[in-house]
Amino acid sequence: MNGYQGKILRVNLTDGVVSFIETAVYARWVGGHGMGSAIFWDLVKDKTVDGFDERNVVTIMTSPLTGTLAPGGASRVEVQGIGVQSYPIGWFTRSNMGGRFGPMLKYAGWDGIVIEGKASNPVWVDIRDHDVRIRDAQGLWGLDTWKTQQKIWHLITGKSSPETWFEVGEGRTTQKPAVMAIGPAGENLARVAAIIHDAGNAAGQGGFGAVWGAKKLKAISVSGTGSVKVANPQALLEARLWAKKHYSFNINEVEKFDDQHAMMKDIKFRSLSTFGSPALPVVFWQRRKKSRPQACVGCPAGCRARNDTGWGNESGCAETVFYSYPDLKRHSGLKVKMMTSLLEFLGQEPAALFYSLVEGKQTSAAYRATDLAQKYGINAFEFMYGLPYLRDLYKMGVLGPGKKINSALPFDKFGELEFMEQLIKMVAYRQDIGADIAEGFFRASERWGRLEEDLKTGLLQFPHWGLPVHYDPRFQLEWGYGTILGDRDINEHGFNMLYWMPTVPIMMKKEPLVSAEQIATIFSSQMVPFENNTRMVDYSTNNMYSEHMVKTVAWHRYYTRFWKQSILYCDFLFPDFLNPSREDKRGMVGVGEPRFLNAATGSELTFEDGINLGRKIWNLDNAIWTLQGRHRDMVHFAPYIYSEPYKAKGYMPGIKDGEWQYIDISDRCLDKAQFETWKTRFYSFEGWDPETGWPRRKSLEDLDMGHVADELEHHHKIGKG
Repeated sequence: MNGYQGKILRVNLTDGVVSFIETAVYARWVGGHGMGSAIFWDLVKDKTVDGFDERNVVTIMTSPLTGTLAPGGASRVEVQGIGVQSYPIGWFTRSNMGGRFGPMLKYAGWDGIVIEGKASNPVWVDIRDHDVRIRDAQGLWGLDTWKTQQKIWHLITGKSSPETWFEVGEGRTTQKPAVMAIGPAGENLARVAAIIHDAGNAAGQGGFGAVWGAKKLKAISVSGTGSVKVANPQALLEARLWAKKHYSFNINEVEKFDDQHAMMKDIKFRSLSTFGSPALPVVFWQRRKKSRPQACVGCPAGCRARNDTGWGNESGCAETVFYSYPDLKRHSGLKVKMMTSLLEFLGQEPAALFYSLVEGKQTSAAYRATDLAQKYGINAFEFMYGLPYLRDLYKMGVLGPGKKINSALPFDKFGELEFMEQLIKMVAYRQDIGADIAEGFFRASERWGRLEEDLKTGLLQFPHWGLPVHYDPRFQLEWGYGTILGDRDINEHGFNMLYWMPTVPIMMKKEPLVSAEQIATIFSSQMVPFENNTRMVDYSTNNMYSEHMVKTVAWHRYYTRFWKQSILYCDFLFPDFLNPSREDKRGMVGVGEPRFLNAATGSELTFEDGINLGRKIWNLDNAIWTLQGRHRDMVHFAPYIYSEPYKAKGYMPGIKDGEWQYIDISDRCLDKAQFETWKTRFYSFEGWDPETGWPRRKSLEDLDMGHVADELEHHHKIGKG
């Protein structure tokens, strides 16, 4: 099997037994999420168990591209199992991370890891090629994630930071072991706990850090000395060079860009020898004057940084800015006015990211807060909206020393490092108010008796499954709809260009790169098998609940379930819809994805084949949620989404007065009755029972999943019709 190593490691922590599963058994799912869901389905007989239950199974899966030269597909791993972060229950969910762990696992001879049971005492798993040991972790328990990794490096190599060759079984390497570890937050079962790898790679959503803590699993270390056999090395290399030649941005040609694209020069990108069309053409967070790019294995983007201070190294995206906003608010002058304007225009999280990208001047407190979250193993994104919520409660006189919500947090230091140090430790060790926040801000609000009120007003911006808003469902429709139909904030940026591309130029009083009709044509022409339906890219209020938006959401679920989460292409590089580097502005979506995969595996999988497999995986996941207790009556947003108009400014393509244009999507909210009608349309389109949202037997049998229908029927959870 080209692209595979042939074995999936199986570790039973209860019995201390190490075994393996033949990868070929699950080959029809290709890799990553598909394999993980299928393995979970087979091994977890009772899908209703809680995420903290020892019967919960956690999978860590690679793809056929992991460890190869495939750009944006060489590094990631997919983590799955029943999570503990969502509400009202922990859904079967997913997270993933880049870095070195996935490739090193492949080099050690494994396509994935299955974790079962619970150890009686803290343990860590030591993988050295095919030699796998479950080791005592008493000496690691209590350490932060960075110290844990450093100690494991020393235990395996004899050095904290190996620089020379060391023996690994029958082989040798200069590469220090790749380690995934939990910190004190995970050990103390904080639902907001993450798994951390190296300095800044995290499996954040889902609370998998706490799931590991419940299993008494401190870390997994892997050292590999092998390689990955691909079907056609020359074709894979040529595909990479083809992508660079035809779809990458050449920083040496920045002067040739017209005024429409001058913002790319102004932002001073540093690592742009890449392709793709994410939220911005290339994302480079937390830029400093003295820094250099850092990339996951095999990636041409280098969207992370290593800084002269050593603070915030290897971190990216939300964790690098979640403490920037309160820090800036403590100062006066032009920057605060600029930030306030951005918040009003773009909304809090997009504005904070855009501000940090353009200005590149976060303070030391923001950088060091990033490191604190990584060391203690905490999901920083939970705090992106949790921190403003705490600040608002404090300003209202509800929270503070001797207040209704009693806390010793030093709010007079809000924005300074001291405040964040205390808050992170409180959460990690469940002290003071941290005992509540460790449950997540949604459950904390419930404990404080404020949940109903704050969800109604929007003070608590946690609109779906007890999780914080990312891109608001009142304007980024496919993001919100996909999240509420699934298990978590989807965190999939493929359609973000529809928002960022017009919004940022309009904010800067410039013309967008392409017209609304052009962008609708470019996107829709590549959405196989529903291609060339431009109404699928119509985000106008009149189209919010249409059958066209049903297809948009369905296509997005299928694409991401396979091409992003099973083949594990990086979210910031794929899908490459709108490519500013090309004269025709068309990206490689639909062409690049199968070209890299087929060169590695020798298969002849088409782009549409992948979409169809994604539909199959999406249906399997929905079957798991159904067995967990999902019903259509649970699928709804927080009340403020239906009653409070979206306040920030933003623009999306749509048809208004019979013409395509960029429409101001502010001041609108969802209509609850119409959204219910849209759900009925979506369930019918999927072949699910519109009354319950449960899969029907015929729809599953058509996808060659009769065994799934059998189990649903056994539990009286099969859809009618």
